[in-house]
Amino acid sequence: MQDQTSAQRRIAIIGSGFSGLCLAIELKAAGIDDFTIYEKDDRVGGTWRDNTYPGAACDLPSFAYCFSFEQKTDWSRKWSPQPEIQDYLEHCARKYGLLPHLRFRTEIASATFDDDAARWRLETTSGEQIEAEVLICAVGQLNRPSLPDIPGLATFTGERFHSARWNHAYALEGKRVAVVGNAASAIQFIPEIAPRVARLTVLQRSANWLLPRNDRAYSEREKWLFRNVPGLAKLYRWWIWLTYELRFPAFLGNRFIAKQTRKLAEQYIHQVVADPSMRAALVPDYPVGGKRILISDDYYQALVRPNVELVTSGIDHVEPDGIVTRDGVKHACDAIVLATGFESTRFLAPMRITGRGGRKLDDDWRDGARAYRGITVSGYPNLFLTYGPNTNLGHNSIVFMIECQAGYIVQAIRMLIERDLASLDVKPDVQQAFDAQTQRELSRTVWARTPHSWYKTASGRITNNWSGTTTRYWWGTRHFDAECYEAVPRAALAARAERTRADAA
Repeated sequence: MQDQTSAQRRIAIIGSGFSGLCLAIELKAAGIDDFTIYEKDDRVGGTWRDNTYPGAACDLPSFAYCFSFEQKTDWSRKWSPQPEIQDYLEHCARKYGLLPHLRFRTEIASATFDDDAARWRLETTSGEQIEAEVLICAVGQLNRPSLPDIPGLATFTGERFHSARWNHAYALEGKRVAVVGNAASAIQFIPEIAPRVARLTVLQRSANWLLPRNDRAYSEREKWLFRNVPGLAKLYRWWIWLTYELRFPAFLGNRFIAKQTRKLAEQYIHQVVADPSMRAALVPDYPVGGKRILISDDYYQALVRPNVELVTSGIDHVEPDGIVTRDGVKHACDAIVLATGFESTRFLAPMRITGRGGRKLDDDWRDGARAYRGITVSGYPNLFLTYGPNTNLGHNSIVFMIECQAGYIVQAIRMLIERDLASLDVKPDVQQAFDAQTQRELSRTVWARTPHSWYKTASGRITNNWSGTTTRYWWGTRHFDAECYEAVPRAALAARAERTRADAA
């Protein structure tokens, strides 16, 4: 039965990737229908809409990279390619009736909490004013390309673009291409473009631990079984989840798991790369798991092609027709592809968020973002985050975490409705205690022992990764812990407003 009071609440969801769609679907399932999804682009999909570079695919098995309540059974491959994930998200938006709730090409520039009215005042980049009682930021961590500050980069006269903004109109055939970076995106598109270009120069800053993907297409028989045998697809999904969950001790420095992983990675290098100097250059100098462990069946194979060169001497500067490395060698090129990742620690940027009493989220997060369970921030009532600070994973599916967050947020919104509350604000001491515990736990992980990674701020604070297993996160978010929040009833807000009017009179 639908809650008849739900229409009293106006909810703004920013972003229409996995997080935004999951929140919207869960809200509708709870009988809460008064929400709008604001999307800056013209399609849903988030990072899977933006990243269309050749070879783009998920680095988690397909069956674990979809919603548990909308299990896709006809994935073409073990590791799903980008177009299938994008199609899946568009399917979910249609099936669950979200299209009427979507406002495309509407980018939110700022959000300010009105203390007196207990409402969020939003402003779009076009100047439109929007009011909402609840604000949910579902913009993720990997949506703002990081552009490196390389001297002379702006003077380059050839083609230049970031991998997350791939220029499909530019023909790579016969060109000399330089790739800056060699992480998750690069190892997917380099094998795709290597056979097409005349010369490919891969500029590696540091090596990554890499394991074979062992990808393959699902057979028609397997697809039939997943589609027709009740529970088989879900059982397979949970088997994948459990297999990956058991890998978490590696991030705590488990010597046996780290040793076995390192052994597999080094064996893979020796199987493919014959040149001893290249082998040495491909072995990282940080602990296994300290940065994202990459998977590929064809990256090393691409590096040993005769038209591909791996350069590890570091970039000094860029000239109009090429890149000069620190050893003084100039690498002439017609195009530069920046595979330099994302501004992962600048959560919610470039939006400007102003909370209770005029406090600025940029100021509160100046030395690193933090939030209670990665979801709520003290001093910012009725603001909820998905895929927020310290909720990223190094070992399992982020979709699992997103579903946990969506369930927690919907419970909070139901409490606002059912108890006729004006606002919920996590208590400062609760947030501080949670953050302190999280950081203590993170200090004992391999992430803390790795000098630089996209998990950390420039000062070294780990702001991205969750410090425990997904099981523990689920346990902590399965029920909304109302005792951790300051609740303001609507009646109290109305009484306060009345007193203010009386005092003014």
